[in-house]
Amino acid sequence: MLRALIPSRWRPHLREALELVLLPGLAAVLPWGWCFRVFCWLAHRCQWLYREPCERALHEVQARGWVTPAQAPRWLAQRRLVTLIDHADLYLAATRSNRWMQRHMQVQGQWPTVGQAGILATFHWGAGMWGLRHAQQAGLVPHALVAALNGAHFAGHPVLHRYAQARTAYVAKALGCPTLDVSSSLRPAVRALRDHEQVLAAIDVPSDQVAASVPVQIAGMAAQVPKALLRLAVEQKVPVTVYLTGIDMDTGQRTLRIVPLPVQEDLDTLVAAVFSYLSEAIQQDSAAWHFWSEAPRFFVPPAPATAE
Repeated sequence: MLRALIPSRWRPHLREALELVLLPGLAAVLPWGWCFRVFCWLAHRCQWLYREPCERALHEVQARGWVTPAQAPRWLAQRRLVTLIDHADLYLAATRSNRWMQRHMQVQGQWPTVGQAGILATFHWGAGMWGLRHAQQAGLVPHALVAALNGAHFAGHPVLHRYAQARTAYVAKALGCPTLDVSSSLRPAVRALRDHEQVLAAIDVPSDQVAASVPVQIAGMAAQVPKALLRLAVEQKVPVTVYLTGIDMDTGQRTLRIVPLPVQEDLDTLVAAVFSYLSEAIQQDSAAWHFWSEAPRFFVPPAPATAE
């Protein structure tokens, strides 16, 4: 009934406002324990929430044998919940202190030495905003590598565009350091490393967004991933630290795992080492990977069977 009263041209904008601002924004005003219970209820009851990307993601995981039809409803609910919490963390992190973070996040591992050039690598898995806050609290001041927010996919989506701008701005605030636009060149990252600074990036992006990629296995599946940043680590002889920020789906607590890697002289060895942690994370909680809906842009399709 309510849907019929809303002009069709406004429905996409209202949906984005609901999914990106209004529902996630509850985290700014509710105690987290209450909010997490509300989010769990929404994820399990509201099948319309993030419907299109979640259903694309389910199609991809089922096509690759990760989820059976019987498991699909629970998997979809977890995918909605991770998406909702990831969006909510923008508002939660902006309104909570480091003391809150210490109470609600379990940390394993240590960040690299302050003042040493290095690359902090993470993935689009879990909810990463609190990893940024923890790195800054530890004394690190890394530059987050970002792409320009003027892509064609923002056309006609003013709410999504404004949300992306706000999220990028908060990344810089959380790290206490300006972001670096590397959409056209990695030169800003090179300069930062030569100045003994650190750069941070989520490196699991589709290979069709970059000029050069390298093959790797991700959770037993052949994939192509960008190689420029990790090649830079090899060429500049700087260490890479992998970190992942996960979510305990039973309690809403965060987990932060930090894994410093030794300097590598071989690119293939470094790529395999870094992406082994994404493989492990997907095997631990496949619903927490945000890029399942874009899986065809990552994974190499199997060769067709040849007739004998």
